[in-house]
Amino acid sequence: MTMAYVTEDNLTNVALERWKDIPDARLRKVMQSLIKHLHGFVRDIEPTQAEWSAAIDWLTSTGKLSSEKRQEFILASDVLGVSMLVDAINHRRPSRATPSTVEGPFHVDNAPPIANGGDMAQGAPGVPCFITGTVKGLDGEPVAGAVLDLWQTDGEGLYEAQRHVGGPWMRGIYRTQDDGSYLIRTVAPVAYSIPMDGTVGELMERTNISHMRPAHIHFAISAPGYQDCITHLFRNGDAFIETDVVYGVKEPLIVDFVERPPGKAQTGEVLATSFYEIKYDFVLQGAVQALTAAE
Repeated sequence: MTMAYVTEDNLTNVALERWKDIPDARLRKVMQSLIKHLHGFVRDIEPTQAEWSAAIDWLTSTGKLSSEKRQEFILASDVLGVSMLVDAINHRRPSRATPSTVEGPFHVDNAPPIANGGDMAQGAPGVPCFITGTVKGLDGEPVAGAVLDLWQTDGEGLYEAQRHVGGPWMRGIYRTQDDGSYLIRTVAPVAYSIPMDGTVGELMERTNISHMRPAHIHFAISAPGYQDCITHLFRNGDAFIETDVVYGVKEPLIVDFVERPPGKAQTGEVLATSFYEIKYDFVLQGAVQALTAAE
């Protein structure tokens, strides 16, 4: 077959034809779509050589910033709305199930186990906060022994990766009781800015887009026989609830932080300061139900 020498007009078709030669059908589909849309993007904006070099440099710097505790590429995906779109496509759940949302760039594996009612904050700054509720299935059955992997900012808006700490900070793993209930002691999170000292922050500074996230707590919930759920609980009334920079807010995940006066908390301890209470029941979709829905 005679080689097609490229021109501006035929280059996309030549590249698409060449990238058909992939035995893996899924990879072939991915690469065909990538080339088609990437070429379309370039044809639309017609970058200068300097602009294209700047884009390559930005991607290179983003990769160099990423580490075990900081994932700048996840942050880039988040602020572009891609993370939430991928999440939505992969978690088309019944309306009665707790909706999922993005994991974000600050999850750290191997959080310490904490007893029911134990304090995840361990002296971190912030107003004491108690979260109670249950984990149930779609049919209302309690899910005993479900794992609730939590992570959040402290009361100053900082995650573990943003603190110079030697051990776990504002994260922990709880388990539900036999009746599916759970009790968590922590501090109330506050709204915070995404990291603005990296490549994503550099890009955001050139826009008028808010770089704030409303106050929230991350949950990754899992249990045998049920579909995993990564989600948040957001503080009702937060100033940034409608402009979350990563598009993560869903209405069923907005909860009241009810302020209580000094006194006895759900754990039985007596607090000399006011504190918050949050109540939320998580509903998991069964793994078999998820498989049937996907068929």
